[in-house]
Amino acid sequence: MLDKRILENCDSASANQARLGLAERKQFIEQLFRRNYSEMIRLARVLLAGDGEAEDVVQDIFLRVANSDIPPKNDSYLLIAVRNACLNRIRQMQLHERVKNLLPIEDDSDLQPIDRQLEQLEDISVFVDEQLEEPHRSIFHLRFDDDLTIAEIARRLGLNPNTTYKYLAQSIQKIRNHFNH
Repeated sequence: MLDKRILENCDSASANQARLGLAERKQFIEQLFRRNYSEMIRLARVLLAGDGEAEDVVQDIFLRVANSDIPPKNDSYLLIAVRNACLNRIRQMQLHERVKNLLPIEDDSDLQPIDRQLEQLEDISVFVDEQLEEPHRSIFHLRFDDDLTIAEIARRLGLNPNTTYKYLAQSIQKIRNHFNH
């Protein structure tokens, strides 16, 4: 049963929906889906310019609604959720592209023997540990050793994602400058 504090945050119609049983809840979600899906998917397609991403966003929102103890107060909540989820997805894609463009995946070093590549990686690791200061060092290790995203690193270190990206870009530039002398 939901506690009183949660029910106070809902309007009376939403509070009544929160008390519904499982069958009624499923029917409520289905009605919500039928009533709003086409408008939600249209908005997501416009913002993301792609069917696959748009469908993922809308499905994620309906999963969150279905798993939530508190149903949405009104249908406009769903459109706001689509807009916010699309904007977050766009930000993620932009940051991912910016970082990906900093370090090309395919270059001449890929053609070197594995021993030489491992030696270069070890040299970079030593340089990072000895020459980079915080938070550059931590961000670099979290990104490339722990394989965290910029957003995950920012959350972990309590930084803005753009600031985190800037520090990572500076670190990569210092490494490039040092090893391409």
